[in-house]
Amino acid sequence: QVQVVESGGGLVQPGGALNLSCVASGIQFRILRMGWYRQAPDRQAPGKQRELVAMMTTEGAVNYIDDRFTISIDNAKSTVYLQMNNLNAADTAEYYCNVVAPGYSSSGNFEPIEYWGQGTQVAVSS
Repeated sequence: QVQVVESGGGLVQPGGALNLSCVASGIQFRILRMGWYRQAPDRQAPGKQRELVAMMTTEGAVNYIDDRFTISIDNAKSTVYLQMNNLNAADTAEYYCNVVAPGYSSSGNFEPIEYWGQGTQVAVSS
């Protein structure tokens, strides 16, 4: 059974920092990429998409939306980290870990499968 578990969220003051972690387990095939999305409170309505924060392939290619954030992967531990610095109120959101690995879909096709964690809450407030 695949599990994706985030940790590290919490309440932080403006200008502070947090380091999020996400561990994936039970994935049969080699992970292709791991990353983080977030959903702010005003985007909780159905149909509102999660926003990409950072994504990294296991080959080392990265995609960020903000240079205050740094993503890293420990391939041996199937763990992705997100170091967030100089946080502000606009960073308040639920942060979700996203893992992509090959697998068999419900229709029997072998294709990239997305796995999601349950989310970890980040709140930036004084």
